[in-house]
Amino acid sequence: MMPSEIVRVSGHIIDSLILPKVLDEIMDLDGTFEILQLSIGKRKADPSTARLKVSARSQPALQTILKRLVRLGATPEFAPDVQLARARKDGVLPSTFYSTTNLPTFIRYRGRWRAVERIEMDCGIVVDPSRSRAICTPMIHVKRADLVVCGSSGVRVVPLERSRRREVFQFMHSPVSPEKPKAQLIAGVAQAMREMKRARRKILVVAGPALIHTGGGAFLERLIRAGWVDVLFAGNGLATHDIESALFGTALGVDLSRGTQTRDGHDHHMRAINTIRDCGGIRQAVRRRTVTKGVMHACVAHRVPYVLAGSIRDDGPLPDVLTDALIAQDVMRQQVRGVGLALMIASTLHAIATGNLLPATVKTVCVDINPAVVTKLSDRGTFQGIGIVSDAASFLRELCAALRL
Repeated sequence: MMPSEIVRVSGHIIDSLILPKVLDEIMDLDGTFEILQLSIGKRKADPSTARLKVSARSQPALQTILKRLVRLGATPEFAPDVQLARARKDGVLPSTFYSTTNLPTFIRYRGRWRAVERIEMDCGIVVDPSRSRAICTPMIHVKRADLVVCGSSGVRVVPLERSRRREVFQFMHSPVSPEKPKAQLIAGVAQAMREMKRARRKILVVAGPALIHTGGGAFLERLIRAGWVDVLFAGNGLATHDIESALFGTALGVDLSRGTQTRDGHDHHMRAINTIRDCGGIRQAVRRRTVTKGVMHACVAHRVPYVLAGSIRDDGPLPDVLTDALIAQDVMRQQVRGVGLALMIASTLHAIATGNLLPATVKTVCVDINPAVVTKLSDRGTFQGIGIVSDAASFLRELCAALRL
């Protein structure tokens, strides 16, 4: 007799295509299934439930299937408590650790289902027995003797479901195309921003230096001054070229008003960095009125926190740039708490890095002139969002208009 297990999956499993994904996963892994019970909700808001008998040719093969099904929201009907093992070294997880997704996750511990706090993808789950808490923990922060969840037994993941109402934000699974109607998408983004403000959720902007080069800096500055940006993530490039434009009217030496190369303008960005280093930092330069306009000036003037994460190619860099990637990750983790909407504009590395830190429930807008960037973000697990193929300045101009700025 083939080893088998009864699993249950519930929610809006039909219209959100969760049940078909479960069945596909079983068959792709050479397993078999028998639908023991299927109860379909009669009304739009009613959930559905399915009980399946899943079988495989061996116990290891069955465990592989069950591990994959957990990530789709299907869990054994009689789930035991999670398996725990102690970390043997700082920064090293047990070999069989459960690797998290960015979906809402629960573990069964001491006979109760408990939500995993601070969920993000590609981490472990550490259990605090004194408070019966489960905390999503990056590998680098695991300490020796920490209790770590191992295997998928006793783990339940809640997959995202389609909204019960029509909205612009759905799963980012449709083909990315520059031919999609941008006006309707941008109007939907503006409406989502209004909803975030009413719900007192934060709006995060992740921006690359191309935003400045294309002339989008003035529109982002307008959004910040009007209170539509709560946090800014960027790198040395955006801040440097923004300050260069504020001091010299150029970005990478190109006159932003005329679009022409200026004489000796190639060194303007280095002179901008040097000026800020002499002041001691961006905030000090704003207070001394050395910098009197621009995106970074607006952030300082309106007390919008920013995180500038550095890279190996940075010139200077500016004093405010965090050159240690692990420190930058931790500061970003602190700032993403409470974020309900993320606008990722003209940035590849920072957008993907931020996407890795965000729960899947955060609405995400990825804007780039290159469709591959939008697709890459969704491929790495950012589910609920929209992709807009556009240059940064055009998007921000239309967004400001939709917000009546």
